[in-house]
Amino acid sequence: MLLSIHPEHPQPRHIDRVVQCLRDGGVIAYPTDTTYGIGCSIFNKKGIERIYKLKQREHKKPFSFICPSLSEVSRYANISNTAFKILKRYLPGPYTFVLEATREVPDLLLTRQKTVGIRIPDNRICLEIVRMLGNPVITTSANLAGEEPVGDPDLIDINFGTQLELIVDGGMLTTDVSSVVSLIGDLPEILRVGAGDVSWCS
Repeated sequence: MLLSIHPEHPQPRHIDRVVQCLRDGGVIAYPTDTTYGIGCSIFNKKGIERIYKLKQREHKKPFSFICPSLSEVSRYANISNTAFKILKRYLPGPYTFVLEATREVPDLLLTRQKTVGIRIPDNRICLEIVRMLGNPVITTSANLAGEEPVGDPDLIDINFGTQLELIVDGGMLTTDVSSVVSLIGDLPEILRVGAGDVSWCS
C-alpha cells in the first residue's frame, strides 16, 4: 500500500509506521535523493532474499545500504583519514562509497573482497526512517535487474505492490542512480557514473 509522507516535513506518525513495518520484517519502497529504492533492515535475512527474488538479481551482487550519519558509517566500515575527508565533504549526497567492511556487516552484504557500499542520501524521509529504525536499510533501485529505475511511486505500486508491505510516497523523483566510488585504494576509483559529480576523483 502507498503511504504519502511530506518530503520536507516528514510526519512522525508516518515515520513510526514505516519503522514498525521494517522491525516486523517488512520490505518497503522509499524515496532517496536520486530515485526510489527498495529495502529492508540489513539484519532481515528473509527480507534480503525476497529483494533478490523480486528484482531477479544475482546473489553475487551484494546490496548497498543506507546509514543516517558518518558516525553510523564507522560502525560498518573502516574509514581512513583520507576517506573520512571525502565522506564528510560529499555526504549526504547522491553517492555510494565502497569501503572495507567491519565485522558488524552481515555476510549477505559482503563482496568477496569484504567490502561494502554505503549511502547517506540527501533525503529527509529516508534518513529519518533509518535514524528511527536504529540500523541501516538495504538500498537498491526499484526496478528489475537491468531495467530502468522508477521514480513514480504509483508505477512502483503497479509493478511491485503485491510484493511489498509498504510503498513510501515522497513524490515524483528522477530515474537517476547514485555515482559509485571506491575508497579502498590510495586514490578514489569511479565504479559507476551517476547523479553525483565525480570530476573530483580525477
